[in-house]
Amino acid sequence: MITTPDNDNNTEGPMVFIIIGKGYETDGSDAVDLHIMLKAADDDSAVREALNALAEEGFIEADLDQIGMLTEIPEEEPHASAYQGAVDGEVAIIRFS
Repeated sequence: MITTPDNDNNTEGPMVFIIIGKGYETDGSDAVDLHIMLKAADDDSAVREALNALAEEGFIEADLDQIGMLTEIPEEEPHASAYQGAVDGEVAIIRFS
């Protein structure tokens, strides 16, 4: 996985993206609200990695609504530990009931 920015973003730390959306585990099931945090070189790579991770977790469909790059380290859980996981190379999926 490429993690070096391939654009003009000159950040001091890693490029950690947060993607906000909904996932569906079965046809006709209720949507699960999701926040996905991961390190990527650009937003296109982040979306591809997020969709792959969701598929591995059993989601059959996802609606991704927003994407952004985190500029500060989150202080509150569950985002703080998800951020650390993303920095370590994991794709962190936070599910909301």
